[in-house]
Amino acid sequence: MIQDIYPSRLNNAYVHCEIEAEDYLLAFNKEGKILVGTDPVRLFPLGKDITSGRQVYIFSLDDKRFFLSLDNIEKPLEGYDFYSIRDARDRFSGKEVFAIFTAYHLWKWYSDNIYCGKCAQKLEHSTTERALKCPKCGNIIYPRINPAVIVGVTNGDRLLLTKYRTGYGHNALVAGFTEIGETLEETVAREVMEETGLKVKNIRYYKSQPWGMALDILTGFYCDVDGDDTIHMDEGELKYAEWVKREDIELQPNNLSLTNEMMKMFKQGKQSFSE
Repeated sequence: MIQDIYPSRLNNAYVHCEIEAEDYLLAFNKEGKILVGTDPVRLFPLGKDITSGRQVYIFSLDDKRFFLSLDNIEKPLEGYDFYSIRDARDRFSGKEVFAIFTAYHLWKWYSDNIYCGKCAQKLEHSTTERALKCPKCGNIIYPRINPAVIVGVTNGDRLLLTKYRTGYGHNALVAGFTEIGETLEETVAREVMEETGLKVKNIRYYKSQPWGMALDILTGFYCDVDGDDTIHMDEGELKYAEWVKREDIELQPNNLSLTNEMMKMFKQGKQSFSE
């Protein structure tokens, strides 16, 4: 999955420091596209390449420090171009795409939080933690993380596969965001019912994944269909929802997502109805 970069390691602890010439500086335009090198040897700009504007430290990856430009960059540097996060997902792999997704998550949070939601004062950066603080009323804002579930619904040797009505075009699983006052297990049951009209039982946790592309923390669950297995698909949400036998499951084109790993685990017989 996207976070599986061992032996490399991403250290997301906040450090209050200034950018140096050889540090990486990740920059986005106002549409949320990231500036990436057209030559894979020089993937990200360095501090010495963009010498003006505001920057903030975001994380380190192995021995390299990464900073984020707080100013939107609208013209690409020579040897660089802008890529959407979805394009970056298809083009890159390994620790580079994990860095891009994590940087996007922080860029989106910083760009969405300029003024205090309580008193409208312009926010300031904390020097002690990853937070924004209002100098007038003291309101503190931390990075937003959206909890969501990925659900592998099993029916004997078949898995419930879906495709979204819009957006990502490959096979997926039932997924959705957790609502206020709801447990993750309740989210699983509700989302399956809303998208496919199915009841489920034996809900069991599998694994989690950070997914900066949508500011998410994804939580994977397997569960079994409970009773009638007739699918009543939500056509506003999905364009496809079918029971598919293990051997017929078509995986996604890369191994970045928790969804793909869960489909692969079932395809290989490592997750079963009776587990």
